[in-house]
Amino acid sequence: MSAETYRDAWGIPHLRAATAGELARAQGRVTARDRAWQLEVERHRAQGTSASFLGPGALSWDRLARRARLADTARRCFAALEDKDPETAAWVREYTDGVNEGLAACDAPEFARTGLAPGRWEPWTPLAVWLATHILFAGFPAKLWREHITAHLGPDAVALFATDGPGTAGSNGWLVSGERTVTGHAIVAGDPHRFIEDPGVYQQIHLSCPEFDVVGLAVPGVPGIAHFGHTGTVAWAITNAMADYQDLYRERLRRTGAGVEALGPDGTWHRAARHTETIHVAGEDSVEVEVIETDRGPVIAGGPEGLDDGTPAALSLRYPPRVTADLGFGALLPLLRARRVADVDRALDAWAEPVNVVQAADTEGGLLHRVAGRVPVRATANRLRPVPAWEPGHEWTGWHTPPRAGLTDGVAVMANQRGPATPLGVEFAPPHRADRIAALLAGKERWSAADMPALHTDTHLASAGPLLDLVTALDGLSPGAAALRDRLLAWDRHMDADSADAAAYAAVRGAVVRHLAAHPALAPAAVPPAYPEVLQPWLALVPRIAYALEHLLRAEDPYGIDRAEAVRAALEEVAAEPPAGTWGDTHRLAPWRALPDTSGSPEPGLSGDHDCVLCTSAVPGLTDRAARGPAARYVWDLADRRRSGWVVPHGASGVPGSPHHRDQQPLWLGGELAPVVTDFDRLTKETDD
Repeated sequence: MSAETYRDAWGIPHLRAATAGELARAQGRVTARDRAWQLEVERHRAQGTSASFLGPGALSWDRLARRARLADTARRCFAALEDKDPETAAWVREYTDGVNEGLAACDAPEFARTGLAPGRWEPWTPLAVWLATHILFAGFPAKLWREHITAHLGPDAVALFATDGPGTAGSNGWLVSGERTVTGHAIVAGDPHRFIEDPGVYQQIHLSCPEFDVVGLAVPGVPGIAHFGHTGTVAWAITNAMADYQDLYRERLRRTGAGVEALGPDGTWHRAARHTETIHVAGEDSVEVEVIETDRGPVIAGGPEGLDDGTPAALSLRYPPRVTADLGFGALLPLLRARRVADVDRALDAWAEPVNVVQAADTEGGLLHRVAGRVPVRATANRLRPVPAWEPGHEWTGWHTPPRAGLTDGVAVMANQRGPATPLGVEFAPPHRADRIAALLAGKERWSAADMPALHTDTHLASAGPLLDLVTALDGLSPGAAALRDRLLAWDRHMDADSADAAAYAAVRGAVVRHLAAHPALAPAAVPPAYPEVLQPWLALVPRIAYALEHLLRAEDPYGIDRAEAVRAALEEVAAEPPAGTWGDTHRLAPWRALPDTSGSPEPGLSGDHDCVLCTSAVPGLTDRAARGPAARYVWDLADRRRSGWVVPHGASGVPGSPHHRDQQPLWLGGELAPVVTDFDRLTKETDD
C-alpha cells in the first residue's frame, strides 16, 4: 500500500492515496504520529481502564464505562457492521491497522514519563472511542437532577431550573444562503463547544483519493470526517440537537442462588446477565465491579443492595446503540463521497448518535437544515425522569422521523435553542446565542467568508438583563455599592477579557449565586443523592443555580426568596472587596489533560461567557475559569474552498515541544482563522508510506 503525507504551514496533515482503504490506513498512521498519547488515553477511557495509569481519580469513569458496557457495545456494533456493511467495516479495519503501525513507531514523551507502552487497537476500538466520547453528551443524568429537585421543592421547580446545565455540550452554527453572500454561493460557519482538552478533541485533516477530496475536523481515533467537512462541492456542519434519546429505569433487583433477577413490567422476575470485572488502579488495590444487565439495559448505579448510602435503588440505562447494535458508522464513507446536499442527506439517514442538527450547502445552491440521529418513541415520563422498570408503558415502540426545517430570510441559525429538534428534547439552551447571531446576520445584506470571525468572537451578554434590572431598582446602598451599581448600569454588557466592568459584573453574579444557594429554601438541595461521582456534576446545586439564574431572578414567587436582598448583599460584598483586574485575569482557559502540564506556561485569559456567542463557560459562584469553549472554529465557503478557514485552541500536533503543539492558540484567542489549503503543490511533502 502507498500513501503520501503532506503538511501545510500549521502542520496540518494532508493525505493522498490511491484508494479509500489506503487513505484510511494513512489517516490512522498520521493520527498515531501526531496524537499517540491522546489515542492511548482514549483507548483506555473507552475500555474503562483509565485508572490503571491515572489513579483513583479515574475510577468513577471506569466503573461507568464497564457497567454501561461501552466496549461490549462497540464490539457488537462492529460485528453488525461486518455483517451489514462489509465495505465500511474493512475501511475501519484499515484505519486501526494504520493506528497500530503509527503507534509502533511513536516517540511521544508521555509514554516515557508514565512508563507505559502503547496498547493495541482492535477494529472495534474506534467505535468504542466514539461511544465513550458521546455517552454523556445527551445529559441523561439531568433526569436524576429533576427527580432530586422535585423531591426538595416540588414539580414546579423542574421548569424553574431548566436550562443548559453543566456537562452538556453545544455549538453555534449558521448557514447563509447564496442570496445573502457577496459571491452568490452559500457559507456554512460555526464553532462546536466542548470541554477543551489538550490535545484537542478535533483534528484538522485533508483526505484525498480518486473517490473524494475532503477537508474537515476529525475526531482522533475515528476514521473519516463526521461532523464538519467540505468536499469542494458540498459542505456540512452540526450542532447538538439537545434531543433526549437515553432512558433511565428504576430497577427492582434480587439475588438468587443462580445470580440476579429483575422485576419486569409483566409482574414476573427475569434473569439478568451478571458478571464481575476487575479494575486496576495505579497506586491502590484493584477494585471489582459487578456488571448487571436487565432487559432494559445495563445497570449503571446501585444494585440488589441499593446505592452506596443504602438507598434501595438501582438504575439501568437504555441507549440506542446497545439496543440496535448500530452506531451510525455506515454514514461515514457516504459523507466523504458526497458531492451534493442530497448525498449528505442520504448519508445522514444512517446516522445514530449523537443526535445533531445538520446544516449543509452545495455549489449548485442546494441547502439542508435537518435533524440527524435516532430518537426512540416512548412515554413522555421516560424523557423527564427515571421510570419504574416494573410498570408497563415505558417500553420503546419505534423511532421518531428526524425533523427538517428551512431558512428565514436566507439564513438558518442553530445554537442549541429550541428549533427543529424541539419535539425530540426536554431542555434546550437559552436563546441568547441564537438570537444574537441572527441579529448580527440581519445587520448586513451581503456576507463574505472573511466576515464570519466577527460573529465567532462576539461577546455581548444578553442574559445579564435580569440581574441588572434588579440592580437598577436598588436604593439605600452604601456609597461604594452605589458607585458599583452605577458602573454596572453604564457597562456595555460585553464580556471582553480586558474589561474591568465585565469582571465586576461577574463578581456580583457569582456572589448572587452563592447567596441564593445558601438560602434555606434551596440549601437542602445541595446534598445530592449517592449516585456515582461521574454523575455528580449534574446534581450540584451551585452550577444549577448559576445556569438557571435568569429564571430564578424573574420567577414570580421563587419559594419566598427575596431576590432584591440577595442582589443587594452581593453588591455590598463586591463593593467591599472588588476584583483587582479585568475579566481575563480570572476567566482563564482550564483545559483537561490526562497528565499535569509541566511546561510552566500560564493559561491565557479569555473573552466571552456561557451565553455569549463566544461561549467560554465559567461556572458562576464556583469559578471564573473556563473548561468549556470553542473546540474549533470553521468557515466553509462554497464559492471557493480556498477561501475557507479553520482554527483549533492549541495546534495540529499533540506532541509537547512540537512547533505545532500550540501554534494556533494566538489565532484562536484573536478570533483569526488559518487558511484552508487543498492544493498539494502548495504543501510540504513529509513521507511516502
